[in-house]
Amino acid sequence: MAEPAPPLDRALFAVTSDRIYLNHAAVGVLPQPTVEALHAFVDAHAKGGVLGTFPYEGAMAEYRERVAASIGASGAEIAILRNTSEGANVLAQGFDLRPGDEVLVPAEEFPSNAWPWRALRTQGVIVRELDCSTELLNPERLAREIGSRTRVVALSWISYVDGARHDLAGLSAVAHDRGVALVVDAIQGLGALDLDVRASGVDALYAGGAKWLCALQGVALLYVSSALRERLRVAAPGWRSVADLWDFHNDRQGWIDDASRFEGGTPNFIGALSLATSLDLFRSVGIARIERQIAALRERLADGVRALGATVLERPGRGGLSGILTFSVAGRESIALGRALQSEGFVTTWRANGIRVSPHGYNTLGEIDAFIAALATNV
Repeated sequence: MAEPAPPLDRALFAVTSDRIYLNHAAVGVLPQPTVEALHAFVDAHAKGGVLGTFPYEGAMAEYRERVAASIGASGAEIAILRNTSEGANVLAQGFDLRPGDEVLVPAEEFPSNAWPWRALRTQGVIVRELDCSTELLNPERLAREIGSRTRVVALSWISYVDGARHDLAGLSAVAHDRGVALVVDAIQGLGALDLDVRASGVDALYAGGAKWLCALQGVALLYVSSALRERLRVAAPGWRSVADLWDFHNDRQGWIDDASRFEGGTPNFIGALSLATSLDLFRSVGIARIERQIAALRERLADGVRALGATVLERPGRGGLSGILTFSVAGRESIALGRALQSEGFVTTWRANGIRVSPHGYNTLGEIDAFIAALATNV
């Protein structure tokens, strides 16, 4: 029996004509509707200058609404930024943290979500990095770790290393019971996994668009709940942060009454367009369907590599699966093995600790089987 078509139409992803791309945890690929929208933007800019770009500037509120719809938020709770670290910095510098206040961060965070918090140490804030190398941070441990001066917990929804998935609803319940904010780096989950920010209880969430969201490099989304927005200082304001951006010399006006106050200066219009357009595609087929496809691909991959004697990198208490699987083969150096597989057309990430595979909703079981067959000839 032929394999059912994947939820995302493969014809919309040009990469499928040349290689088997299994590396969305590193950099995603642009779908054709997004490519066409970007070409139209560049053409309008080239032919009309401000007359060409102004309609896109005017559509920013609409882009925020389209992004918000994918995570159960409102457009007023979305800011369009440059990258994941900028989202973390908006929050790290926006909380009213005093010397002696504490922020909890897993020690295994990717640097994008580590350095913005570490930088607070120069202000006397205690940034405690929790060793979660052998077991994922769970609600029970978080309850033990939170102290009287803990103000913020900052962590990744999905680990970039092994795909471990935090229980956001469980963690947020514990944090809120102690009066602590939970803020989340979601770059390794959004676009691949279904998430409702209200159901999860997170106070803020931020993610670059260039991985699973299949948008351009240099654009990110920041979700800030309405309640948290009013508690945050605007640490890096710009001319678009104020209530009336065209009233240039009115220095007595307040901030605009939505999360765009955190965007500061002129936003990345073309990046926002790419993010909104790719998310439109994902929503049209259903992000839950994409997640189910990715789960099936990961299960097939895990079974296949284990059958070849590989070890899958996993921590206890992983809190559910994601789109990432990292494996190593005893006696075979992972970087050399990854290079060999890439020479045969399989794009993954390879590091000393293993080969990381991250398929998306247009990939197929047949492609996973082909990868396993290629692996078998190289081990």
